[in-house]
Amino acid sequence: MHYRKLGRTGLSVSLIGLGTMTFGEQNSEKEAFAQLDFATGQGVNLIDTAEMYAVPPRAETFGSTETIIGKWLKRSSQRENVVLATKVCGPCGDWLPHVRNGQARLDRHNISKAINDSLKRLQTDYIDLYQLHWPERKTNFFGKLGYVHDPEDRPVPIIETLQLLNDLVKEGKIRHVGLSNETAWGVMRYLQLSDCLQMPRVASIQNPYSLLNRSFEVGLAEVAHREDVNLLAYSPLGFGVLSGKYQQGARPEGARLSLFPDYNRYSNPQAEAATSAYVALAKQHGLDPAQMALAYVNSRPFVASNLIGATTMEQLKSNIASIDLRLGDEVLDGIEAIHQQYPNPSP
Repeated sequence: MHYRKLGRTGLSVSLIGLGTMTFGEQNSEKEAFAQLDFATGQGVNLIDTAEMYAVPPRAETFGSTETIIGKWLKRSSQRENVVLATKVCGPCGDWLPHVRNGQARLDRHNISKAINDSLKRLQTDYIDLYQLHWPERKTNFFGKLGYVHDPEDRPVPIIETLQLLNDLVKEGKIRHVGLSNETAWGVMRYLQLSDCLQMPRVASIQNPYSLLNRSFEVGLAEVAHREDVNLLAYSPLGFGVLSGKYQQGARPEGARLSLFPDYNRYSNPQAEAATSAYVALAKQHGLDPAQMALAYVNSRPFVASNLIGATTMEQLKSNIASIDLRLGDEVLDGIEAIHQQYPNPSP
């Protein structure tokens, strides 16, 4: 395994991190334990979860992923060996009415309840990296590429959220702060306030990044380099689309998009055309398409950790093995040519 620095925290995280949103939905507790045992045995030390997991989010499974991880941490005695990351929900409204009665906000009341509940489920006294799952304000995330301003938007002020996070650091409940599904403006605003007011500095940003969505490179990549706010890349395989298993409309039994067809972010015609080109490029060079897609993410210098997710041990083993794949110039040139033809089809 390879490791990279997490912002300016002094922590080192594995270049392959374990995403866990399938635990409690597509994966049973027993299967989750097996994944956690194998991944940590391979040197993976970053375990990423969220209070709203499992996915798709339902009232019946809310918090189930954290609960499973907590049981594993207690059983394995691995707490001091892992970097544990979780997230607090932003505003949910009608989308997630079961999260604090649909009133979730990034304010003191909501975050205080969220962190205490997460700590209880995870059976730990502290979270290494506490992330804001999505912004409080209305901006472009979750598939929205362009920003449309809403003059009526009245979000909880960032300074209020940051002050609460500062209190949680002082209390020892969290060690470091991260953002997720955030924009360049949002990251810089958090950094500006933390620098001016001597409050916790954002260490990372967890955004989508894959061959089908390289929008992070526009603006945020420069922030990542100049401000030491590394990317934790999620959906590096575009919900498994880049493995090629969904080509020509195939829907394998038990696969994520077979079970949850509404998750179509990576299945539009442009994305399907781009995926076909990437799969063909991989096969041309004798590479596994999924490993090629992951190896590309691994190779980006602004990435601290590539958050893989798997539903089978075979997938997990193959995904982790991507750490040893180095893409040659010819493959990289081919990737860039396809990207020019199909730029960011799945923002």
